[in-house]
Amino acid sequence: MRTTRSKAAAAARVAGRRAVRARAELLEALRSCFVRTQTWQHAGRYMSALVSQMPKRNGWTIAEQVGDVTPDRTQRLLNRAVWDTTAAMGQVRRFAAAGLDAAASRRRRRGLVVGALDETGQAKQGVATCGVKRQYMGCAGRVANGINTVHLSYVREKVGHALIGARQWIPAEHITDPQASTGMGLPPGLEFRTKGQLAIDICADAYADGLAFDVACGDEVYGNCTQLREFFETHGQAYVLRVASTFMINLPSGDRMTCAQAVSLLAAGTHRWEVRSAGTGSKGQRWYAWAWIATASPRHHLLVRRHLRSGELAFHYCHVPEGQTLTKTRLIRAAGLRWPVEEDFEFSKDHFGLDQCQARLYTAIARHTVLVMAALAVCAVTAAHLTDRTDTQAPPPHTPDQQPPPEPGMIPLTVPEVKRLLANALHHPRPPHHDTHWLNWRRRHQARARWFHQRTRLNRDYALVS
Repeated sequence: MRTTRSKAAAAARVAGRRAVRARAELLEALRSCFVRTQTWQHAGRYMSALVSQMPKRNGWTIAEQVGDVTPDRTQRLLNRAVWDTTAAMGQVRRFAAAGLDAAASRRRRRGLVVGALDETGQAKQGVATCGVKRQYMGCAGRVANGINTVHLSYVREKVGHALIGARQWIPAEHITDPQASTGMGLPPGLEFRTKGQLAIDICADAYADGLAFDVACGDEVYGNCTQLREFFETHGQAYVLRVASTFMINLPSGDRMTCAQAVSLLAAGTHRWEVRSAGTGSKGQRWYAWAWIATASPRHHLLVRRHLRSGELAFHYCHVPEGQTLTKTRLIRAAGLRWPVEEDFEFSKDHFGLDQCQARLYTAIARHTVLVMAALAVCAVTAAHLTDRTDTQAPPPHTPDQQPPPEPGMIPLTVPEVKRLLANALHHPRPPHHDTHWLNWRRRHQARARWFHQRTRLNRDYALVS
């Protein structure tokens, strides 16, 4: 037992050192995106604050964490400092992809390379934040006031995954209203883009950087976007995209019908369904029943997934260009590799503060997103490189009544655990009386804000009375 603990402690020390080196490597790559050295250095401190153990990450808490006496420098980094946000995202994208590719080569696991598209939101109050609107928020599970951002995740099968691209969705009414556009800091000439069109922009940037995906995946928002599907087919990109039950397909017989109608007609019998795993999750294999329906095009198919308990159906419209491998097994594996982007959202929000940004302007929100992606990439690449070294789990059970092993071992280091190790390695002592200074600063700032709020209320009350 003592030997096992000492090996685990040694592995943790190695992970901490590797994470520090990965952070330094990415920061050095980001140096060219900043005009001033001081701004670049503060971006590094901002990343260090993102991986710290703070419960919330906003301008005040980040400034306190990095040792500043006021939030001015942090707010300047996000709002007014001169640095190329788009170029920085490109550096993060190349770092994450290269790191995960290197981990796959080291472990000799080719696997599938999947580009997973999805959007995530952040609840916001009021109407002043860029892109805010009452809309369906997946994070809330209902219609709420907030902003939405489209993301692309680079997924290496059985190796790791990280966010590599992002574009915030801006409602058309914000772009066409000059006053709102100026107040929200929208760049001149910005055009309205649907979420599917934003996905095109993100994927185009990835292709320009030389990235290649075996398969692109996405949910119904992207599967129902004709422009996105045409973009993928023009670039010879295979895809497995979720579509609605009302999505129309052309059958080899010449009939045109919805996906639901095609399943009722062609997959009514149990012999058309095959039970297969969509991949391994934390609790074991994820088993579903699958049906594969041909269309009028030999390169397009409809892949249908049925939940074994509820019978709920999910429809995937698939395209595989000529000359690429076309098998049901490959498409099922690809369909099961869409979920890592959801895990990236969970990690980014719970551990790096993706949805805790209190910025209101377009550029500030984008810059916070890029720095969160950078912190996530460092931890994801480090975890991928150390999986084999830190995975000591006992073999999984083979029968339902099998007795548990005397020593279960340990799962490999996860992104949240690597983040904690990196936070400990980057910890720096604070100046004397730093906590007291910030306690007083917050109280004084809140008193000033309360005074101005009260004056605004008085002006409104006087206007009502008169």
